[in-house]
Formats: sequence, structure tokens, C-alpha cells
Amino acid sequence: MAIAAVAVIVPLGVLFFLSGLVVNLIQALCFVLIRPLSKNTYRRINRSVAELLWLELVWLVDWWARVKIQLYTDSESFKLMGQEHALVICNHKSDIDWLVGWVLAQRSGCLGSSLAVMKKSSKLLPVIGWSMWFSEYLFLERNWAKDESTLKAGLLRLRDFPLPFWLALFVEGTRFTQAKLLAAQEYATSAGLPVPRNVLIPRTKGFVTAVSHMRTFVPAIYDVTVAIPKTSPAPTMIRLFKGQPSVVHVHLKRHLMKDLPETDDDVAQWCRDVFAAKDKLLDKHTAEGSFGEQLQDTGRPVKSLLVVVSWAILLILGALKFFQWSSLLSSWKGLSISAVALAIVTVLMQILIQFSQSERSTPAKVSPEKPKNGGETSGTREDKPQ
Repeated sequence: MAIAAVAVIVPLGVLFFLSGLVVNLIQALCFVLIRPLSKNTYRRINRSVAELLWLELVWLVDWWARVKIQLYTDSESFKLMGQEHALVICNHKSDIDWLVGWVLAQRSGCLGSSLAVMKKSSKLLPVIGWSMWFSEYLFLERNWAKDESTLKAGLLRLRDFPLPFWLALFVEGTRFTQAKLLAAQEYATSAGLPVPRNVLIPRTKGFVTAVSHMRTFVPAIYDVTVAIPKTSPAPTMIRLFKGQPSVVHVHLKRHLMKDLPETDDDVAQWCRDVFAAKDKLLDKHTAEGSFGEQLQDTGRPVKSLLVVVSWAILLILGALKFFQWSSLLSSWKGLSISAVALAIVTVLMQILIQFSQSERSTPAKVSPEKPKNGGETSGTREDKPQ
């Protein structure tokens, strides 16, 4: 990590991790003291508490890096965003797709109740992973024999969720890279499937399971397509911390859950058809530079800015009081402890950045089996969603 980048990342990292530990402590206390008495009360409190952490990352996108996220969708879908439960399926185009989703969720008023299906190791990430666990994210092991029951149980737990939530599912199973696209194209050719140009072949077991268990209480599927204009550099965590702007185009199409087919095989085919349409939509975006539909004004709310400023003031005042009380900086021992603490923050921020990088994500360990009549592809999957 370059020295200039460290000079920016370390102060932001200190703010994020110290405030995050406070959030984690509040979440833990609520989990122990309130959840046994009322799960719904716990969920409502946790939604507000989790937002105090997530809004720092929204601030990073909105105010520090000034990333411009443009949403293309119809007016009716735009009005319903944040007013209903939704299963969100999205192509995994950039390193910060999850953050783009958080920004849109914050605009819609459901940031604290935005969930995702993640790989199990994610919950071990200090602060951010712990907060996701308290917020009921679904964590899987990338082994369907083990994950099927875990996923079903997690989905059923959401039936009585008291507030509108989004559950994100990246059905490609890994983040997009050119190397993975080439592998997907080779497989599609050998299996007689449509050859993708902009997306990977969806892995539909998790999606079919989600639909079958959420039909009765989730009214809509949000089919989200993310694209980066040719004129903009792709956003990454490093670029965000450096304050370097980008542009992200997001297309959202709302499907009614009740309109999906009834059988598992037909639901799987519906998912593949959606990704075939998504592939063509991305071709159109490449040619025209936009999605060509109604562009909605999502604004740039000041809430995240106010939260970050408040955290900074509280932590700076707290740090000053602590250093005055402890005289930590008045001795070589104290200075050494402070230096070690900053080094730990730097390492943790490096881990967070590497975790988000698509080139470091692991592709499926085995080639998927040829589907029956274009049916489900199987095999281990990497990354957040199953």
C-alpha cells in the first residue's frame, strides 16, 4: 500500500473500527438482553444501530469519493423501493457492488435491514462481519450438501421480519473477471448453452431455494444490472479511500414473485432467461452508454455526512480525554502501543480492501456439470451468494 494511500486510509480506518466496535458492543448487548424478550424489538433497534456503521461506508461513496450512482427504473418500481420485502438478484460487475446496493438501500430507507447471502468466512471480518452476523445475514460454506439446510432455515427466519428488507443474492456465484468470463464461455459452448458476453452463467440452486421459501411473504424480485460507463474508471475500495470519483449505472426491473413459474426447473430456467436478457441489456449499455430508460433522481442525502461528523467529534473528544487521563503519549511505551494499534488498523484495512477485490476472488473449484435440458449447473461456488 502506497504511503499516500496509507495517510488517508489509516485515519478513516481508525474512525471506522473504533466506531464499529462501539456499534458491535451495542449490538451484542441488545442481542443478549433484548432479543430473548422480543425478537422484533431487537430487529428494530439493530436496524438503527447497524445504520450507524453502514452509513460511514455510504459516506465514503457519496461524500469522500463522490461516486455518482445513476438509477434507471420506472416510476412505480422506484416508489415501491424500501416499502416492501424484496429478493435482489444482480450481476457481480465491480468490486463494490455490495456498496452500490447499500447506497440504493439507504436512499430507499432500508439500509439497516438490507441483507445478503455471504460466504461463511465473511462473518469473521472484524467489525463489519460481526455487525452482519448480528443483522442476520446468511452465511454459507460453498458446499451445497451443508448449505441447503442452512439456507432454508435462514430464509424461513425472515418470515416474521417486522420491517421491509432486501435480501441480495449474486447468483453468478463469483465476481466477474475476464478470466472467469472466458471459462464461462468455454463451458457454455461445450454444453450447448447461450454464450455470455457480459455476465457469467447463473448457478440457480440457491435462487430456486430462495423463491420456493419466500413466495408467501416476499412480493417482488428486483432484477438489478450494474454497468460501468466506458468513460469512467471502475470503482474499487482503493479508489474510494483515495477520494477518486467514478460513475456507476444501475438498472432495476421489478418482477412480481407471484408471476414466477411453479416448478423448480421452470424457476431455474426463468433465472437463466433473466441473465440472458441481462447480457443483452449490457450489450445495449455498451453501445449507447446508458440503459435508455427513465433515470430516477436518488439525490445525495446528508444523513451519512452528519453521522460521520458526529462519530469523528465523539471519538476525537474521547481520545483526547483518554490520552490526558492515561498519559499514553508521554512515554516510549505508550508511543509503541499507539504505533502497534495503528499498524493493526492498517492491516485490517488492507484485509478489507483485498476482500473486495475481484481479481483475488476464487472461481468455482470444479467445472459445473452439464445441466439437464438447460437445467441447474452445480459445483462449488465462491464469494458472497450461493
